[in-house]
Parts: sequence; C-alpha cells; structure tokens
Amino acid sequence: MSREVVITGVGAVSPLGVGARTLHERWSAGVVGIADGKGRASEFEPTEHLSVKEVRRADRFTQFALVSGDEALAEAGWSDELPYEADRIASILGTGIGGIGTLERGKELLIEYGEKKVPPLSVPLMMSNAAAAAVSMRYKLLGPCHGIVSACSGGADAIGAAKMMIESGLVDAVVTGGSEAAITPLSLAAFGALDALSTSGISRPFDKDRDGFVMGEGAGILVLEAADKAAERGAKVLGTLKGYGASADAYHLTAPDKTGGGPARAMAAALKDAGITPEDVVYVNAHGTSTALNDSAETAALKTALGDHVYKIPISSLKSSIGHTLGAAGAVEAVATILALRDRIAPPTLGLENPGEGLDLDYVPGSAKPLNIDGKPAIAISSSFGFGGHNAVLCLEAA
Repeated sequence: MSREVVITGVGAVSPLGVGARTLHERWSAGVVGIADGKGRASEFEPTEHLSVKEVRRADRFTQFALVSGDEALAEAGWSDELPYEADRIASILGTGIGGIGTLERGKELLIEYGEKKVPPLSVPLMMSNAAAAAVSMRYKLLGPCHGIVSACSGGADAIGAAKMMIESGLVDAVVTGGSEAAITPLSLAAFGALDALSTSGISRPFDKDRDGFVMGEGAGILVLEAADKAAERGAKVLGTLKGYGASADAYHLTAPDKTGGGPARAMAAALKDAGITPEDVVYVNAHGTSTALNDSAETAALKTALGDHVYKIPISSLKSSIGHTLGAAGAVEAVATILALRDRIAPPTLGLENPGEGLDLDYVPGSAKPLNIDGKPAIAISSSFGFGGHNAVLCLEAA
C-alpha cells in the first residue's frame, strides 16, 4: 500500500505580492495584480530576500523559486535543520520556458559586442533545471533533483511526480512546485504572434468577451512529506495531496480538443488516484486561461468528469487575478487552492460579467463565496493544461 502524502509548508511569489498568504488573501478579496496588460511580480525585490551574489547567479525564475522555497521550508519547520537524511529529500520543480530572460540578454550581448561578452554563467542561469538545482543546493538536498518541462502543466506535473516518489518509498519528502519569469520581449512577441495574448490586457475567464490570456510570472513551492514521517516529527499538516492524474490530447500543438476529452481523462484519473467520487469534490480551481478555446473545452471536460454534480460546486480561476504564470501556474494554483480549502472559501473569478455561450457553471463571478461543506472533507481538484496537449490534475484536501 502506498504512503499518504501531506503538505507541511507552502510559499509563493506572484503579481499579488510576496508570500502564500498574501496571494490567497488578496485574491479572495478581489484584488487584481494585473497592470498594463501584464501580471508582473512588481512587489518582488530580489535583494530584499537574497544576497547580491545570489541574485547575480540566478535568473529571475530561479530567484522566485528560492524565495518561495524559503517561505515553504520555514512553515514546514525545516529552517534550522532537515528533518530527514538529506538523500531522502528530493527537489522537483516545473517550468515552461526556464531562464528565457537570461537567454535573451545573452543573445543581445552576442549580437552587439561579440561572443566574448556573453556572460560565463549564461548556461547555468537559463537552463530549465536551474531552479530545481538551486533549491537543492540552497538546502543541501541530496535526493533526486530535476526539472519537469511540460508547458503550462509543468508545475502540476512536478507536484504529481513528487507525490509518486514519496508513495513509492524512493524518498520521504520533496520540495516541489514551479516557477516562471517569461514576461520578456521575445516571449510576449511569440505568444502574440499565436494570437494567444489578450489584446485588451484583461483576464476574464469564461466571459463572452474574453480575448486571450494575460502573461503573469511567479512561483509556488510546496513541501510534501510522507504522512507517517510527518506525524513522527509532530509536523503541522496543511492538507493532503490525495490524487494526481495526467493525460495527453494527442491532438494539436496549441489547440485543445473541443470536446475536452484529454482534460476529462486527467480529472477522472486524479479522482481515481484519490479514491473519491465526483460527489466528494467541493471546489474546482480551474485552469481558466481566458482564451476562447480553453474555457469552452475545460467546461466540457468538467461536465464529463464530474457529471451533474458539477452544477453544484463553485469553480474559479486564479488567472483572473494574476494572469497566466505558464509553467508555474499549477504550483501557484495548488498553493492558493489548499489555502482556500483551509478557509472554506471559493475565491472569485474576476472580470466575469457575461458568461460565454455554453459556459453555464458556477464560476464564482465577482466576489468570493463560502464553500458548502456540510460536514464533508474539504476536497478540490486543480487543473493545468499546456501547449502540446499536456493535461495534469491535482486532488487536494485541507486538514
């Protein structure tokens, strides 16, 4: 029998500020962290959290991961010393693009000044596994260490991989999540060329006037532990990572299957892994990108996976507040989901005024609402879908 996996610490950096509680509280209050059509982590000043040397040796996406990691490990009670042998702790982080800011600056220097002016740290800063490596080095974690790259499903897939590592007995704990800092000229131009970005600069998932996603940035980090080990050390538990499901659309590089078949399979797999039925779900944290194709396909998937019960539960999108953090999205949203469940609240989908055709679920428009628990466990699913047809779904339960 596999081991139960619990969450003992969370951390975040987002357009709503630095800190997991800041993320949760401001989103729940209806704060929009998007300005001028971008979800920048404008309150993040790296030298307030890291030394000048550490900042110089880390791309922005790695800086986000380190600061979020500090918060998560402190909450887990790991600040003074590791609770387990270092080789029994893994570092598994997801991203979509990695150090693209470093890559772009390096190319500019190459073109303007020649190859000798390209900084020697360019490769270790821009590689997609840089954040996972930096986290392992910062905390001296000697277990498995690697990055997960599956577009906008990267953060959720990393958490899922971490869950399976603990369940298998390979490790006792994992520092996991995702990070992204892709608000760069090339990234914006490339997504713009795909007509994926909002031209209005407004993220309004499920609204009839939605016109694309808003680029965001940030990180979410979770400390996962085997439940028996966490209990032995008297750890305070935030919640349980009950299930993980993943699938491929095998359909198109950027567009989802309109039927939502791939996401529905991932949702069903997450429920099966958790050992629950659709009726046990009290909240859904949607991928909710504010694109015409995603929001329709996701709604279809939810109806397939959850059946008639889907009409009885609130569904909301964090991207309405902070934009789309790409490979970090699944991790940032997992952090926000576990805190929402803890407070028995469904945060709002902001900017939603007139639902689009066929989008007839409870998307929690405008303001937060209490979760109708009725004595049941506080269980949610949180979904992430990425270009390439990647689908990842987490099932979370608050303590």
